[in-house]
Amino acid sequence: MSTIDKKSEKINEIILITECEDGTPHIAPFGIRERDGLILIAPFRPSTSLDNLLSGRRATVNATDDVRVFAGALTGRRNWLVEDRVGALILQSTLSYQSLKLEKVEDDVQRPKLYFSKLKEEMLKPFQGFNRAQAAVVELSVLVSRLHMLSIEKITSEMEYLSITIKKTASDNELEAWSWLVEAVENHRTQLLGNNIA
Repeated sequence: MSTIDKKSEKINEIILITECEDGTPHIAPFGIRERDGLILIAPFRPSTSLDNLLSGRRATVNATDDVRVFAGALTGRRNWLVEDRVGALILQSTLSYQSLKLEKVEDDVQRPKLYFSKLKEEMLKPFQGFNRAQAAVVELSVLVSRLHMLSIEKITSEMEYLSITIKKTASDNELEAWSWLVEAVENHRTQLLGNNIA
């Protein structure tokens, strides 16, 4: 178990938007926790999000049911429409958001822990719930974010199981997101085979 994991804690998969030095928004999927009234975000190093969080000390948590944003952010497709709403960076597809302010940092060479207070929270649209295909895309997104940490055999096995749900319940959005993630896994596999041959 990771040093930041506790059995009683719930992890919510969200889209985190931070601001780069040039003012452009950086979109990334994250799992966040709530601990002692604060939001805990723990990016692995190296991370653009981590750099932005430490320099700007602010971020916006976006909850969205458009799983293409999760898959897209992990596969180089970050060109999603973002609105600046009085300092909060909001996706066009956001259902609700929280604007955050950095309060405390527990440094670590691999995965520092950053604690944020909520400045503002707003519900924009009702959440209807994830269908099974959306949940499968989010799960594969988590696996793709850990390609460098997990064996290709584990990722392939998980992907094959999740693909059953995709075949049964996916709409066009989920199929598109799924295809981006599968491509990323296949590119990783090809790279591994190339390295093994060399």
